[in-house]
Amino acid sequence: MRIRDYPSQEPTNPAAVAYRQACMDGSFGVAFSEFSFGPDPHQSVGFYPAARAAGPLFAFMHGGGWTNGYKETMGFMAPAFQAQGIAFASIGYRLAPTHVFPAGVDDCAAAIGELYRRADSLGFDRTRIFVGGHSSGGHYAALLAVRRDWQAAIGVPVDVIKGCLPISGVYRFGEGSGLAMRPRFLGSDDAGVATEASPIERIDGTPPPFLIAYGDADFAHLRIQPVDMEAALRARGGSVESIAFSGRDHFTASLAGGEENGPWVPIARAFIDDRR
Repeated sequence: MRIRDYPSQEPTNPAAVAYRQACMDGSFGVAFSEFSFGPDPHQSVGFYPAARAAGPLFAFMHGGGWTNGYKETMGFMAPAFQAQGIAFASIGYRLAPTHVFPAGVDDCAAAIGELYRRADSLGFDRTRIFVGGHSSGGHYAALLAVRRDWQAAIGVPVDVIKGCLPISGVYRFGEGSGLAMRPRFLGSDDAGVATEASPIERIDGTPPPFLIAYGDADFAHLRIQPVDMEAALRARGGSVESIAFSGRDHFTASLAGGEENGPWVPIARAFIDDRR
């Protein structure tokens, strides 16, 4: 879809507007196909095939504070993975405040299920699906990776996610989260929803491998939460790598996702390649 064909989204701050423009500039001209998995315009996936078929898939979820964002803005990341034989998918999902938890994460799960079923026609290995996301998308990716209660309902193996690569993700809500206010995607002030939406509270069994990244100039709570999440994953027997990008803030940490020789892409590609 074209951005102008989506429903209007809430105004956002100038830094976020500049970041979105940088993402769109980097995504311009990167070819992709798309398919829908629901009636809402945001319930769609952009697919970027790898240079070589039958390799892994990296499915990524955009950020935007759960209220903003488009799948098309993440296309700038695709070329660096395509060249390595890794197919890339950008997942869209319904947004708050119109749609509250668990609508968005359910959409991301549904998208993974649809990608799994289309693997043969799209040309990737359905047994090597990795997920990631930036900010709110990193939250959704992590939440799906640690849970074991959604896979059966959409007809995928419980271990369908082979690894998780969140950038500036959110891992805890409610008390101790460091968030100045309750995100509106959580809906009412029910404390139980905050716990249910917190990946750090939802680790079920041994989690898949994680590559956790964030900027050392990111928002304060997004520098603390990754440390806590790493400890929680390790306590459950998980394998975790962590990267703090030097001099990167919340937005430039995301832009590292498209820098082929930057601080993240080589490590992320190796993380995926090494897990067969």
